[in-house]
Amino acid sequence: MTISHLLEDFDTAHEGAQMIISDASLEDERLAAFETGYQAGWDDAVKAQAEDARRITADLAQNLQDLSFTYEEARVAVMQALRPLLLQMTTAVLPRLAQESLGPRLAEMMHDLARSHGDLRTEIAVSAADAPRLAHLLDTDPALEADLIEDDTLGPGQVYLRIGETEQEIDLGEVLAGNNAAIRGFLDQTQQGKASA
Repeated sequence: MTISHLLEDFDTAHEGAQMIISDASLEDERLAAFETGYQAGWDDAVKAQAEDARRITADLAQNLQDLSFTYEEARVAVMQALRPLLLQMTTAVLPRLAQESLGPRLAEMMHDLARSHGDLRTEIAVSAADAPRLAHLLDTDPALEADLIEDDTLGPGQVYLRIGETEQEIDLGEVLAGNNAAIRGFLDQTQQGKASA
């Protein structure tokens, strides 16, 4: 048994009427169908492109946010790993380098003062700890003519250079304390950035 009795039969619906379609109207119908299909396709393409653009923008924003968090986490981790090294530098390496640079820095200052003050005698006031090294510097450089005076009120790394009415000071302890404070402040700021992230 078939189900044809349940379906409408279109052949019998127009038994008495004869349909006549001209070539022009047939072409118009085809053109209208083409335009309708073309417009539907165009609308679908525009909608798909807008959806792709929205999705790409959302993905890009998410990726940038993930990258930002990753960068910040990496920066904080690197700074925390460098913390012991930087602190060790401020307590062990920089003081030794500063002491080693005291002689050359003093020689440079003396040459500058000698050029600007002519033949005036130079006086160097230093701590007892620095006196032997600076005496050796004066002995090895004949162009540096100065009287070396030990001053018990000065600490290691403190030097007063006097020529005429001019006095200049070198205070390595103050410079090192400033460097130490700056490095510790930077590391503390990095730690606070990690806590707020």
